[in-house]
Amino acid sequence: MADPPFPAASAPATPTPVQKRWLRRGLDQAGGKLPLFWPDGAKVSAATVKACLEAGWATPWFSNPLKPDWLVCRLTDAGRAACGKAKGGGSVNRRPA
Repeated sequence: MADPPFPAASAPATPTPVQKRWLRRGLDQAGGKLPLFWPDGAKVSAATVKACLEAGWATPWFSNPLKPDWLVCRLTDAGRAACGKAKGGGSVNRRPA
């Protein structure tokens, strides 16, 4: 499924440290799922989510019928690139020649 076009014309080229911290949490999750909460239990701010959506680094994934006000998002290829990771990947182990 293709990512919908969300990027705003004035989107920054790189995420802020908080945005990057949130986006990086999706790198190791199935489908690039981004968390709703920080490890300390605090909810990720709506401003962080909105800014990442507008920049095209995250995209809405699905609706939560139990909590319709919670926006479940996933990392996009642009989000992976903003975190310094290409899709599919970690490092490739190469044997010396």
